[in-house]
Amino acid sequence: MCRYFSVFALIFALVAALAPPRPALALGDKTVITGVRIGDHGATTRFVIEADKKLTFRIFTLASPYRVVIDLPEVAWRLLPGAGGTGRGLIEGFRFGLFAPGKSRVVLDMRSPVGVKKSFMLDPADGYGYRVVIDLTKVSRKTYMEQVKAVNRSRKVAALPMPAPKMSRPEKRRAGRVIVIDPGHGGVDPGTTGYRGSREKNITLAVARAVKARLEAKGRYRVVLTRERDIFLRLRSRVETARSAGADLFISLHADALKNRKVHGAAVYTLSEVSSDKEAAELAARENKADVIAGVDLTHENPVVANILIDLAQRETMNYSAQFATLLVAQLRRTGKTLRNAHRFAGFAVLKAPDIPSVLIEMGYLSNPKEERLLRQPAYQRKLADAIARAMDRYFEARK
Repeated sequence: MCRYFSVFALIFALVAALAPPRPALALGDKTVITGVRIGDHGATTRFVIEADKKLTFRIFTLASPYRVVIDLPEVAWRLLPGAGGTGRGLIEGFRFGLFAPGKSRVVLDMRSPVGVKKSFMLDPADGYGYRVVIDLTKVSRKTYMEQVKAVNRSRKVAALPMPAPKMSRPEKRRAGRVIVIDPGHGGVDPGTTGYRGSREKNITLAVARAVKARLEAKGRYRVVLTRERDIFLRLRSRVETARSAGADLFISLHADALKNRKVHGAAVYTLSEVSSDKEAAELAARENKADVIAGVDLTHENPVVANILIDLAQRETMNYSAQFATLLVAQLRRTGKTLRNAHRFAGFAVLKAPDIPSVLIEMGYLSNPKEERLLRQPAYQRKLADAIARAMDRYFEARK
């Protein structure tokens, strides 16, 4: 199989905007967010962020769906478990976390179009720390869309400095197979929340680290993680990381939730524009909204890039993906429960690299109490890593 096709290399090189890594700040240097409160005052909903130090902030709005985004410098979060799951007044709920190196983000999901009536910073008083205060009021959709367009036109808001874009190129082939492990979600995108409060983004990162350790111990794999910490990554950047590393295989890790808490078991997904069932289609639709969840402005996306078409090159890659998926399902069955039709198909955005065999593993359902307990256990995480490693050995042995 030809490793790289010039047309795809050109497309991905043109759109790549991966930020160069920055050293993480020590916790002592970061502002700590100690509380978040929502007040329903009738016509006005007040959102308050409390911190131990004074901090700068930037606010903007996004449509489809209605969101208010608050950008902060990189901070440490000390909020109660489950914070953001419910809202009050005009706010349906909110998410928070690291959006990019040096930048944290809060995304408010709004029940209706809103305007920022006022925003200001308060100094410590009456037992409270520094507070960012944002007052939101209901507006018409026409007014809301006008303010969204105004921000997009001007770009004169006091935005935090962003790193310069970095054009990526595939690395030269190194000794050993290159495996890219993608811990799903991260940062401001927590993924699903389990029956007992486990967050998908933490489970996927823990398992990814276990897989990396298991594969590197074999001495014949070079393993790259798309993220090494709790940070948001765009779907496109996950794929671009794999291409830049010259990956031989791309594995995205997830642990979803369902309304039916009795359902449990692992499954392996490979790419298809026609989903194998309704559940697979709904799962792919949710996962493909990760950028929206994190407050990314998608209004200027290139539709050609956003919807990569399946051509002959990708079909060949899909065949290799299916071969690995078959081997992986067999090994996962030795580890624990799998769904009845454990190899499934759906249009996941992270599986659309045209030249890299790719699979998405749903390791289990966090909505099932028993499976959530298992996925949190380091011993079970190592069992999953062993299953992935065994499947990988068999896959590459068959391709020698």
